[in-house]
Amino acid sequence: MTKYPRMNKSLLALAVAIALPSAYAQDNDQDDIEHIQIISHYDKLRTEAGSATLLTEEKLGEYEYDDIHRVLSSVPGVNIREEDGYGLRPNIGFRGVTPERSKKITIMEDGVLIGPAPYSAPAAYYFPQTTRMTAVEVFKGPAAIKHGPQTIAGALNLVTRQVPEFTEGAIDVAAGGDGYTKAHGYYGSVVNNIGFLIEAVNVQADGFKELDGGGDTGFDKNDILAKFNYRLKQGNFEHTFGLKLSYADEISDETYLGLTEADFAENPYRRYAATAPANMDTQHQQVMFTHNVSGENLNLTTRIYRNDYERAWLKLNSISGKSPQEVLYNLESDNNQRLYEILKGEQDSIVPGATDFLTMGTNDREYFSQGIQFDGDITLNVFDLEHDVSFGVRFHEDEIERKHFEESYDMKSGVSTLVEGSKRFTTLNVENTKAWSLYVEDQIKFDALTIGVGVRGELMDMHYHDNNNPNKWQDKTTRIWLPGVSGFYQLSDDAGILFGVHRGFSPASPAQPAEIEIEKSTNYEFGGRYNDGVTQFEVVSFFNDYSNLKESCGQSNCGDINQQDAEFNGGAAHVYGLEAQFSQRYPLNLQLDIPYGFVYTYTKGEFKNERYTKFAQWGKVRSGDPLPYLPDHQVSFNIGLSSDNWRTSLAVKYVSSMEEASGSSWDIGTDEFTLYLEGQEVPASTTVDFSASYDFDKYGQVYLKVDNLLDEDKIVSRRPYGARPGKPRQFTIGYKYQF
Repeated sequence: MTKYPRMNKSLLALAVAIALPSAYAQDNDQDDIEHIQIISHYDKLRTEAGSATLLTEEKLGEYEYDDIHRVLSSVPGVNIREEDGYGLRPNIGFRGVTPERSKKITIMEDGVLIGPAPYSAPAAYYFPQTTRMTAVEVFKGPAAIKHGPQTIAGALNLVTRQVPEFTEGAIDVAAGGDGYTKAHGYYGSVVNNIGFLIEAVNVQADGFKELDGGGDTGFDKNDILAKFNYRLKQGNFEHTFGLKLSYADEISDETYLGLTEADFAENPYRRYAATAPANMDTQHQQVMFTHNVSGENLNLTTRIYRNDYERAWLKLNSISGKSPQEVLYNLESDNNQRLYEILKGEQDSIVPGATDFLTMGTNDREYFSQGIQFDGDITLNVFDLEHDVSFGVRFHEDEIERKHFEESYDMKSGVSTLVEGSKRFTTLNVENTKAWSLYVEDQIKFDALTIGVGVRGELMDMHYHDNNNPNKWQDKTTRIWLPGVSGFYQLSDDAGILFGVHRGFSPASPAQPAEIEIEKSTNYEFGGRYNDGVTQFEVVSFFNDYSNLKESCGQSNCGDINQQDAEFNGGAAHVYGLEAQFSQRYPLNLQLDIPYGFVYTYTKGEFKNERYTKFAQWGKVRSGDPLPYLPDHQVSFNIGLSSDNWRTSLAVKYVSSMEEASGSSWDIGTDEFTLYLEGQEVPASTTVDFSASYDFDKYGQVYLKVDNLLDEDKIVSRRPYGARPGKPRQFTIGYKYQF
């Protein structure tokens, strides 16, 4: 198989045929090319069914977050597992799905799938740089029926900066604690009807963890974006042609190894000497061509895209053949105590009578994803009823090639040193998926009632082969149709109720055996919203009924090298909850306003069957056992004080405790399973962030922000190997200048 196959001629012909229609369309601004749906009607009641949240550029700039975890803290129904404190590898879930590597939500940039291999290997080890986004859109429930392949929880769309209509640019520089710096700038203009935009970002930090023996524990990320567009008016139709080119890379000194409970209590920011060589090295490139045609009552957008991603992550896999979790959670053993001392660099790995090498594994992977995507929207009047019909089709192909290898390291005098000639390959395989996706949804208006009826189809052909064994291969075909019905009834100019039901699914990867089922659920929601132009309020209840809950073992959540990438059936499960959000702006006088709001999420997830599993987060589960890493309660409260040229903001986020594991250890005859972290919880936490800014008008803006103002030392996770902290208090001061 060619490493990076090109689109064949028939696909290019189809692209051209789709990209150049001379069709009807409705007046539509350029934002619609990147935005999935404009839902920012702050001054009037939104009448679409389904749950949708838009975070605007103004909202994103309020706290100047680089971490998508913190950005989404103001969105109801989002469940998160923190990992490195900086959000380098986000773990995001919606409505109770596992947050692990954001693999159960559909992630897009400018309306296009952006994960490295969304079908074949959906774990999102690449995530776009949040700093350069001008909007973030979140869709849940029936609102997400247009987006897949992950359709149980919802979709996240990240919107990049538009090509400006006039010459403009900006710079944004900042510096803060732990060696943090940010340099961000863009410039755009229009020359002879051709618009262009160049944007670049560098974000880096030395890291807040203290490595035994010294050394950086931070990261260095670069992101470069170039956009070009050309607008053409032909009769009643307006065409916009766009080209987007982007490049991103990252070097980060990150590890999966955490601390024992005792070491965390003494110094939560310590890092053991054995992790000194750990390093993540990534590169990402994207090319996308876009064409939009708009006219009186129809809008058509075509996207042709190609993403390439490479990553190599060197990290500790084992010591003397044992998983680090087996060592850290069983220090009563004399041998484990010795291995623990080696991890800390307090003993040498080679002494008379004992040789205990550290095994460092490099998960070297190459990905590509490419496709042609066509989306349209038409407004019709049939039998005196107004129909707003959305439709789309996409051909997508993605692939992951794994080239994993391990090397031995020797701990000597507190320094972990490579043993020359110890390299050995472990996993060598390829997974590939070709998928056709299509959807159609009709929003029909009956006076005050709008009913949406739609269906999504996912037609997938998957292939797996083991490069170590040419006789080990597998082909899989999946055809699934996912209907949905939603509605909104407008009670008054300011209030209405919404409801919906839809089928959701999550595909199994190409390498999994036939007994691993796809994840399927039937999802319900009911709620209402209110907006009188001053006060906005929305409350939505949801219930997801899983016929089969599925989970996979990755090193980030499982830690068992022998089960890497294996998937497990969890059977029937229920997830239900409530999402509420309220916002208001109170004027103190003609010069001062107090904007404030809160977001509350209640989520309960539980198994509805009994089964024995060897998955590291489940073990033996019984009906009623809770799902791991899912807090019952989350509350965010934001309050500010703003004037014409200055503002201050305070954000408080509370997250209740979360189970580390669902079930229990078990023993059946000769078959047994030890569930580490059985009965353990991630403790509840409260995080306070503060920001302030002063605008000097034509001389720019100065801003100050403090993340984790109260400097809370919190355990954010014990997976896969020991307790790990969130980011400590960090002061940052920055300057922005626009022209």
